[in-house]
Amino acid sequence: MAIDRKASSKKLLELWGDNAVHQASDYLADNYVNHQLPDAAGGTSSKSLSEWKALVADFHEGFSQVKMEVLLQVAEGDYVCSRWRLTATNTGAFRDAQATGKTTTWTGVHTDRYEGDKLVESWVEWDKSSWLEGLGL
Repeated sequence: MAIDRKASSKKLLELWGDNAVHQASDYLADNYVNHQLPDAAGGTSSKSLSEWKALVADFHEGFSQVKMEVLLQVAEGDYVCSRWRLTATNTGAFRDAQATGKTTTWTGVHTDRYEGDKLVESWVEWDKSSWLEGLGL
């Protein structure tokens, strides 16, 4: 039986928000690649599965009270596109910035490509300006 790809993409976004990436191997292929535009550190990036897990862990060291909401999903063939909103409070250091104690909200679009039942590639475009503005940076 084929998986429900929209449900899988939604679950992965929720796992990211819950810092439960240890469960991601149920959904992600070993050769998974995550493209970030923009990257939180600046520029753009393409992250391997282990680099993506490290990003999520780093994020959760710097942010708490994380709430991930999937607002809309569209599926076509091997692709699922999800529009989401994330809210989090900056309670610890993240990358080169110290904690601000502020809560920020931003939106983004996550486009996932599947091969069979596994997610092999994602493109993430998110509103870095709103994220930084909410942090007062």
